Amino acid sequence: MRTLKSSHILAAFLTAFAALQPAAAQQPGADAPPPPKLEPLEEGEPPAITIRQPQGGAAVIEEQKAPGGKVTEIKVTAGGSTYYLLPNDPAGFALPGDGQSNLIRAAQWEVLQFDLGPTPAALQDAAAQAAEGSPPPPTGK
Repeated sequence: MRTLKSSHILAAFLTAFAALQPAAAQQPGADAPPPPKLEPLEEGEPPAITIRQPQGGAAVIEEQKAPGGKVTEIKVTAGGSTYYLLPNDPAGFALPGDGQSNLIRAAQWEVLQFDLGPTPAALQDAAAQAAEGSPPPPTGK
């Protein structure tokens, strides 16, 4: 069995005592000058800019969630602008902070929208007009 010698215990004690000496030597400054007195600042001119709210009022925010409750897409419509915010899921086995992953995903703005067919509202209007009007003419066989 290993035993400690008195010289090892004495060396450990002196090392601990020497380490505590600088902390004990620092005393609060009795002759330090008091901090300067604070004076109130004068108010300056108001800024020369005007911040206007969008014409449409508040932004409309729509969230789409996956069945597990995770947000998959956020659509924000503010004024005449529409943009989408998508989560930043790293591809493959990349972990957040890796070289392959990116920490920032920018918003995707809707720039132009092309009309490639009738809108759902137009289809509903056509169905309503067909229901109000006369039945279609019979086709002869």
